[in-house]
Amino acid sequence: MHIEPGVVDGAKIILSYATAVGGFGLAAKMAIDSVRNNGGVAALLLRSLITTTLVFCFFEVLPHHAVGVSEVHLILGSTLLLVFGAGASAIGLAAGLLIQGVFFAPFDLPQYGMNVTTLLVPLWAINALAQRIIPQSTAYVDTRYSQVLALSTAYQGGIVLWVAFWAFYGHGFSVENLASVGTFGLAYMTVIIVEPLIDLAVLAGAKALARYSSGPAFNVRLHQPA
Repeated sequence: MHIEPGVVDGAKIILSYATAVGGFGLAAKMAIDSVRNNGGVAALLLRSLITTTLVFCFFEVLPHHAVGVSEVHLILGSTLLLVFGAGASAIGLAAGLLIQGVFFAPFDLPQYGMNVTTLLVPLWAINALAQRIIPQSTAYVDTRYSQVLALSTAYQGGIVLWVAFWAFYGHGFSVENLASVGTFGLAYMTVIIVEPLIDLAVLAGAKALARYSSGPAFNVRLHQPA
C-alpha cells in the first residue's frame, strides 16, 4: 500500500499532512483507550514495541510487489488488532512504517502522510467493527471465520479505497489511472484470501498456548471476554 512517488506531488501533498494529523488523532484515541481498558501504560509500551517490530518485518521482510499505483503488502492489520489491541497496533503501524522509510526507503518519506493515513483510518474502522460483530461474551481466540473475514475484508478494502483516493486526487480519472487503480485493487483483494486463514491460525495457536499468550504482551481480550 505504499503510494508510489509522484502519484501526489506539488501543493496537493499538503492534504496528506492534514489527513495524517487526523490519523494520529485516531491512533491517540485508541492508545488512550488501551491504557484505560487494556492493561495500562507499561503493557501498551511493550505491545507497541512488538507490533512495531512485526510491522517493520511485514514491510521489509515479507514479499511485496509493485502493482499499479502502489505496492501489495501482507500487513495483517486484523491479526495485530486481535492479538495486541488497537492502541498498540496503531502505534506499531505508524512507527514501523516510519522506521522502514527512514532506514530502507527514504524515497517513501514524502508519501508518509498518505501511507500512514491509509493504514490508521481502516484500523480505527475495524476496531469499531470488531466491537459490533464480536459479542462481548466472546474472547478473541474463539472468534469465527466469518468474523475474521469481515475484519480482514474491511481493513484491506479500506486500504484500497484510500489508495484509490490518493491516485484519483493526484492524477484524476484518466483511463490509464483508472486501469492502474483497478489493477492494484484486484491484486490487493487477493490478500483477503490469505489473511483470515492467518488470523485463525494465530488465534488457534494462542488458544493452544494460552499459558504463553497471556499477560501484558498480549491483548487482554485475546483470552478474556469484555
